[in-house]
Amino acid sequence: MTKTFDVLIVGSGAAGLTAALNLAQNYKVAVIAKGALADSATGRAQGGIAAVLEEGDSFEAHVEDTMIAGAGLNDRDVVEHVVSQAPRAISRLVELGVPFATEGNALHLTREGGHSHRRIVHVADATGYAIQQALESAAAKQPNITLVPDMVAIDLATGRHAADFTTSGAVHGLYAYNRKTKRVEALTARATILATGGAGRTYLYSTAPRGATGDGIAMAWRAGCRVSNMEFMQFHPTCLYHLQVKNFLITEAVRGEGGHLKLPPGVAGGGSRFMVKFDKRAELAPRDIVARAIDHEIKRLGLDYVHLDISHRDEDFVRAHFPNIYDKLLGLGIDITREPIPVVPAQHYTCGGIVVDRDGRTDAPGLYAAGEATESGLHGANRLASNSLLECVVFGQAAAEHIAANFETLPQVPKIRPWDESRVTDSDEEVVIAQTWGEIRRFMWNYVGIVRTTKRLERAKRRIDMLRQEVADYYSNFRVTPDLIELRNLVEVADLIVRSALSRKESRGLHYTLDYPDMRAEARDTVLIP
Repeated sequence: MTKTFDVLIVGSGAAGLTAALNLAQNYKVAVIAKGALADSATGRAQGGIAAVLEEGDSFEAHVEDTMIAGAGLNDRDVVEHVVSQAPRAISRLVELGVPFATEGNALHLTREGGHSHRRIVHVADATGYAIQQALESAAAKQPNITLVPDMVAIDLATGRHAADFTTSGAVHGLYAYNRKTKRVEALTARATILATGGAGRTYLYSTAPRGATGDGIAMAWRAGCRVSNMEFMQFHPTCLYHLQVKNFLITEAVRGEGGHLKLPPGVAGGGSRFMVKFDKRAELAPRDIVARAIDHEIKRLGLDYVHLDISHRDEDFVRAHFPNIYDKLLGLGIDITREPIPVVPAQHYTCGGIVVDRDGRTDAPGLYAAGEATESGLHGANRLASNSLLECVVFGQAAAEHIAANFETLPQVPKIRPWDESRVTDSDEEVVIAQTWGEIRRFMWNYVGIVRTTKRLERAKRRIDMLRQEVADYYSNFRVTPDLIELRNLVEVADLIVRSALSRKESRGLHYTLDYPDMRAEARDTVLIP
């Protein structure tokens, strides 16, 4: 069965829903999500959105902060454009009903690491959830938007999938596995937008949603699109260390509002701050610096974690600014108004991805992308805190506007062949998927993590090459399942990450290698071509 729309959007977070809302007046739009609509990275974002709104702040200062965090690899024109669009993006979200925190008659602004001013607009410590709810609510009211959960995208449909085979690289939609019917469907459209998020689940420890397996990046790569800067994986410095609860993020804003990183008791220097040894900005240094410092202290002293302490701030202040973190940790027996939080770094954000221009266009006609799945030039070698949701909103709107302005020139949709399952059978060895998934995540964490060496990267590459063949054989012989689809993409993005890391003979931003500890004078993107 084939379903046809004007525009097909893969991903139901801020980027995808922003694009849908900007197209809904004149076009039939489908938004598919591989799980529940709300299970996006957007919904998990705690901190907020960066925008110049404070007297004394400036677009120039926001641009410079972004460039400094990105180690000069950012595209300045893109940074200037996105920063200039930020106040407009905030206004649009306010119109949609996002209840941003206020102070008097103005929006309350907080500060995060790497920012020279207070410019983080937030909803306490659950900004992403509030934005997700507002966008979903608005989309549900639009008759031209069809929201489809539980659809797992498999591959983009190009000319080679047409009934009349062609070599055209234009994208006409995709194939997706329907979890409810357990069948593969073809979904076609004049324009397709990938808003699928990042590849955090390539790593053993990550704050990303369970579904962040790099699906859009892998699909675009297989469809012939360039991928750039995949070596720049951001590790958030402060993820809760707890034996029962995994992947709970402690927002950057805790440090922005005065939280101190300290060594735990029982070791030399226990109870003392250590960031002052690594950077003059201490806890307000960019994430890559803070994450490496924590990793260094953990390895140096043989620790399981370090402490993040904001208990010296007023109790009412802490509860008011971080109500969700306070409640969550109190339920685990940690009162953050009286005691420190045990934290460790965890993979948090994919700075590289599908190469796009300022309109969200990829290399394939008819295919657009927005958000964490892309490399737009905004983040460079390290994303500045709270620029991610901003990128989603700005590029989601940009892609929609370009589609609307050029819809009649987009490729016509040919008849797409149905998915062929005649050659495959149900698997009798599902254990292979779980085993391979675990292997990838563990060696990526150990060999392609916060601190790298060429030898570690080569070890990872050898394992990826072996597992790639095993997964390809498995994929060729058995019916697809959601886990198999994700595993196939996971192997692909792991390979892209390692190949990119091996090609960068320097340390820059998030890519730190002991073999090349210095940063070169010239900043160059790592661009992989299929």
